[in-house]
Amino acid sequence: MTKKINILYVDDEENNLISFKAVFRLKYEVFTAIDTAEAMKILETFPIEIIITDQRMPNVTGTEFLEKVLEVFPAPMRILLTGYSDVSAMVEAVNKGKIFHYLTKPWNEEELDTTIKRAFEVYEADQKIKEMNDKLATANGQLEFLLRQKLLS
Repeated sequence: MTKKINILYVDDEENNLISFKAVFRLKYEVFTAIDTAEAMKILETFPIEIIITDQRMPNVTGTEFLEKVLEVFPAPMRILLTGYSDVSAMVEAVNKGKIFHYLTKPWNEEELDTTIKRAFEVYEADQKIKEMNDKLATANGQLEFLLRQKLLS
């Protein structure tokens, strides 16, 4: 059995959280948060791979939230949902929140599921690149150490 993808869904409308969890809980490990403070606690506690957030929430926009997340948790893929076709919000989300994808509400289950799968493929590829870079940095450090030892003797 393959590991379930950990998804955090943030929305200030409880009905949307319930619907999302009902639709996707069998396929994915779903975490939900009614506000960004609760979402940050979840991010600090669980290894989240994909974050889906509503754009229009009280106190903070989805874009502002994703921008904050990016500073502390850069690895998760970010998907923005909005009930409004606000082009400036979309541009801001892409530029500041570094979102992977932008979808409109009400979401289409099949489209959202496909987006989640594609986002996870990119997430996995990014993690493999990071892992390879870490191994390369370690090997490079070891080679530099050996070279210094050789030069000193």
